[in-house]
Order: sequence, then C-alpha cells, then structure tokens
Amino acid sequence: MRIAFMGTPEFARTALDALVAAGHQVVAIYTQPPRRANRGRVTPTPVHVRGDELGIPVYTPVSLKGETEQQAFAALDVDVAVVAAYGLLLPQAVLDAPRLGCINIHASLLPRWRGAAPVQRAILAGDAETGVTIMQMERGLDTGPMLAVKTLPVGERTAGELTEALARLGAGLLLDVLADLPDPQPQPDVGVTYAHKIDKAEARIDWNAPAADVLRLVRAMQPSPGAWYLAEGERVKLIAAELAEGEGAPGTVLSDGAIACGEGAIRPVRVQPAGKPVMAAPDWWRGRRLETGAMVE
Repeated sequence: MRIAFMGTPEFARTALDALVAAGHQVVAIYTQPPRRANRGRVTPTPVHVRGDELGIPVYTPVSLKGETEQQAFAALDVDVAVVAAYGLLLPQAVLDAPRLGCINIHASLLPRWRGAAPVQRAILAGDAETGVTIMQMERGLDTGPMLAVKTLPVGERTAGELTEALARLGAGLLLDVLADLPDPQPQPDVGVTYAHKIDKAEARIDWNAPAADVLRLVRAMQPSPGAWYLAEGERVKLIAAELAEGEGAPGTVLSDGAIACGEGAIRPVRVQPAGKPVMAAPDWWRGRRLETGAMVE
C-alpha cells in the first residue's frame, strides 16, 4: 500500500521498520519537531532519525490544523495513514484524506486505557494483561472502531520492557490487518478508562503505600521519569527493587538494606544517586553508611 506514517518514539519506529520490510510504500513520515534533550542539544525523534536513514521525506509540523498543512497531506494521495504514538490530534480533514482512512496502533486493550500513558497505567493498576489494539481513527480520543486486538501478559516487566514487547506485537498485528482489512467492530461501552499523562510528581515514592504498590511504581516509572526518594537529603532513583521480609515504620531502613512500607517491605536492587551512574544498591548503602533504623523520605 501507499502509506503515510505518523509517529514519534521508539514504539512507533518498530512499526515503521515493519512496514518497510514488508514492502509497503511509505511515501512520507510525520513526527514531532526536534526538541532540546541530552543536556540541551536539539534532538530529532527516533522516527525522524529512522526516516532520514531510510531516505523517506520527514515532516515535523507543530500542528495539522492549518489549511496549508492539510492540503499538503491530502496531496500525498495515500491509501492509508498509519499512526503510532504521534502526539498530535488529527483534524477531520486529515482523517478523511487517505482512501482507507487512518489506522492507529494503541498499546492497550481498548476501551481500557485510552489516552497518553496506557503502558504505565496498566502497570500501576496491577493489570495482569494488556495488549495492542489496531483501531480505525475518528475524532474522539481513542474511541474508534477496532480492527484487531492481541493480548500480552504484563508480568514483572518495566514500562520500557513492556513497551518494547507491545511494539513488536503491534507491528506484526498491523501487517496482518493491512494484508486483509477486517470489518471494524465498535468498542464496548463498558470498561472505559483513561490513561492520563504521567506527571513527574507521581514518580516520588510514598513509603506509606503497600510494598506491592511501590514495586509497581518502580516498574511503571522505569526508564522515565524514574521512581525516586530522598536519603539524608540526597535524591535517589530506584531503578530496580524486590519484595523483602521485615516490617517497621514506613521509610525505615531494615536489615540487609530493605525499606519498610505501609505494608511489607522492599529491597532496593539498583539505584542511581543524583549525578551518578546506576549502581548496585548494597554498594551505595555502604558508601552512605546508612544503618538499620535510619529513615528515608
């Protein structure tokens, strides 16, 4: 098919590679504009980088609401637009331009976790499974009819690991859909939830929470923005942790470096102190000389 691809992060890049490898004609790529990252350097998106490598024209409009942008998109004369974590709302004129409309790869089992952060919200909620939905797009937020769904166990994956697995799952499912377009099925009216964008304030660990919730937070915030706490005034990211034995006042350092929670305890496995590389938690404890009974915030 003649395709316009619209996406931004690594999740989308996986689908782009799958389309090209399958022989589809990707004639244009739309992605978010380059932004400052990596200590202030202006950095193009992963999809932008891949598009340049493939020699496909890349467009980075800040909006698609203008008539000029909409006419330019329509002039591509594509069969379908494939959208994956693009980050811009598509006006009706854009949705209507491709012959077969716009198809979205969404990283959840719709209608659960419509919105910006479905992977993190699934982990935080303790969902046993998630998946991908290939959806025909419409004006509503992830409300369009479904073309295909495939499930995946959440397990003990971090958000980064789960996103990678869902990207591969979604790319394969997308190719199946494009090979034989099924009849769209409306989303169920029940079970609708919204995956609101992650606020950085959510990443701070509340030691009053049960240990299981703290572990889910650590996994959901990895690799970004990273769950964190304060130890003797120093900000520490908790990269990986495990359940531990013991109990005490929330935030109390127990034996073997475990930390008491509202229910149960967790043991940090890997940490990243501010301005330092990731290290094994026991090495950091020894360097700080935090003894049993000390408190973290």
